[in-house]
Amino acid sequence: MIEVILREDVKTLGKAGTMVRVRPGYARNFLLPQGLAYEATEGNKKRIAGEARARGVRLDADRAEASKLASVLSAVHMELKGKAGEGDRLFGSITSQDVADALAARGHIVDKRKLDLEHPIKTLGEHTVHVRLHPDVEASVRITVVPE
Repeated sequence: MIEVILREDVKTLGKAGTMVRVRPGYARNFLLPQGLAYEATEGNKKRIAGEARARGVRLDADRAEASKLASVLSAVHMELKGKAGEGDRLFGSITSQDVADALAARGHIVDKRKLDLEHPIKTLGEHTVHVRLHPDVEASVRITVVPE
């Protein structure tokens, strides 16, 4: 096991700036080449401390921008059309890409990976899609699926 300092948040390991112990192959083949971590040397510890301060300032600015966008997105109510059969079931489905495209058409550019759809929408009616704009900020978009 070797020690590395995380530069970015890694879902399975921890938050940026923390020192973690990982297997040498994982560090050598994934974390270091991807720029997600540094080796835990004294010089790198100082560099990470400086990056942590800069990241804190950037995160505060990002959080403020995300909360503004969240207040706008929470007021959005969209109507998407889909072909439906018996029992109000759609022939296809409404995916996160479809929701992102509909939001973009309204002037709200949101990455489809930030949309929290556990599974595609396959029925008509009201649905709520959660949008993760920031680790601390989440918005909800209401969608009504109507037949074509």
